[in-house]
Amino acid sequence: MRFFLVACLTVFCILGACQGGNLRKNFYKQTCSQAEQIVRTKIQEHVSARPDLPAKLIRMHFHDCFVRGCDGSVLLDSTATNTAEKDSIPNLSLSGFDVIDDIKKALEAKCPGTVSCADILTLAARDAVSVQFNKPMWEVLTGRRDGRVSISGEALANLPAPFFNINQLRKSFESKKLTVHDLVVLSGAHTFGVGHCNLFSNRIFNFTGKGDQDPSLNPTYANILKSKCKGLSDTTTAVEMDPNSPITFDSDYYSILLQNKGLFQSDAALLTAKVSRNIVNELVKQDKFFTEFGQSMKRMGAIEVLTDSDGEIRTKCSVVNS
Repeated sequence: MRFFLVACLTVFCILGACQGGNLRKNFYKQTCSQAEQIVRTKIQEHVSARPDLPAKLIRMHFHDCFVRGCDGSVLLDSTATNTAEKDSIPNLSLSGFDVIDDIKKALEAKCPGTVSCADILTLAARDAVSVQFNKPMWEVLTGRRDGRVSISGEALANLPAPFFNINQLRKSFESKKLTVHDLVVLSGAHTFGVGHCNLFSNRIFNFTGKGDQDPSLNPTYANILKSKCKGLSDTTTAVEMDPNSPITFDSDYYSILLQNKGLFQSDAALLTAKVSRNIVNELVKQDKFFTEFGQSMKRMGAIEVLTDSDGEIRTKCSVVNS
């Protein structure tokens, strides 16, 4: 069953409870008319210096939305009395926080206390991917407010793991009111970025505990990975998830997947069920992937958002307002 958004005051869904709150187009038109342009300009500057940034910001946005919804909670620092999401094991490799802080600083100078960190992250993820194309790749509705709570354990409990099978992945996405279709589409973000060896090394060194490799993994590709990773506990080496075009946003991920070269077990899992495999075959077509990715990102960006009087507009993204 598909899940649709309406770009008006209330965003409706047909799976479970409504999501999206009062998100809408041009939310800051009256209060900070240059907000989206400021985000776009800043992102263009940063991406020109750091071509790997789009993958990092998409990942950060995903990790934010899957824990307490898209409320900027992943941006909060730990305190003396609380370990925050960003210090949870799945988030230790996140980066790009400095970019969000830089954008926030520029917006605070122009429109103090107006633009939420949650909206900045959502816009930044879209704009970073869009630099390659010189146009916005999908529509972002705005009006999110920032959460005040960030708990390390909730990241572990809510983020889908790279070793999940298809049933675990499906349940994880369903818990956020997203479909199998969204799962396969959003997995396409693995078309750029890197994965650390310890997250997939069991597939090449010790899949069943007998020193074997995952039989579903392309043997030639497995040998390439073995030559790069130093062993099961290698946490420092990172491998490109799409060796053909590691910093380009394209549909190559699905072609690689069909060659049994998906890096993580969660990638290979998409081929283990007929429904998800059929979607993989559809998304090999780049235009189809771009269209569907934009729609799924829009749905993901509406997960459990805080709007109206809920939450706050943080002055600094890393700390709640005093």
